Amino acid sequence: MRILLVEDDSMIGDAIQGVLTDASYAADWVQDGLSALSALDTQHYDLVLLDLGLPGKDGLQVLSRIRARNNPVPLLIITARDSLDDRLRGLDGGADDYLLKPFDMAELLARMRAVLRRKGGNALPLLSNGVVSLDLLSKEASTGEQTAIALTSREFALLQALLIHPGAILSRSELEDRLYGWGNEVESNAVEFLIHALRRKLGSQVIKNVRGMGWMVSKNV
Repeated sequence: MRILLVEDDSMIGDAIQGVLTDASYAADWVQDGLSALSALDTQHYDLVLLDLGLPGKDGLQVLSRIRARNNPVPLLIITARDSLDDRLRGLDGGADDYLLKPFDMAELLARMRAVLRRKGGNALPLLSNGVVSLDLLSKEASTGEQTAIALTSREFALLQALLIHPGAILSRSELEDRLYGWGNEVESNAVEFLIHALRRKLGSQVIKNVRGMGWMVSKNV
């Protein structure tokens, strides 16, 4: 899952990016509003973390531009602005949540999961298509025959990308986009290696290959 972090404070941005990476997210970090809009023009993101006090273009202006483009990307404001007016402008302007600094990183991750669940129409921290389930908290998978199957960070990220939209075919490049952020070297045959590892743990039929197009998991059964 790929996240765009928009934060001008180098210390805060570096800390958040590190936490996101440790939590199995591919995280791209920009430090001003224009760079954020440019990134959203060229890259698919599953969620945006947006500071408000940005140089050049204020975060609320960035939010307005994003929604004016009919971009429905889930968006969580992270800011030190604690006035009621700012919170109302942010939420009424199209933000999905509003988190005040300073915050605990565990709360940030929980808020992100909640926003993504609401956008996906799923109230529980669990993704499932009826064949395989993925616990977003423990990062463990389960099938009808096996429970609490431990996954590596990259295995978790790939299975999550497929289970968010069961039935949708994701190409190699689309899966790589969700596994690697800017500056991360894409390992040769990484997607195939991860799918082979997941099939070995979960069963050969959990992830289906669509010849010449990519991979998918079946729609909910």
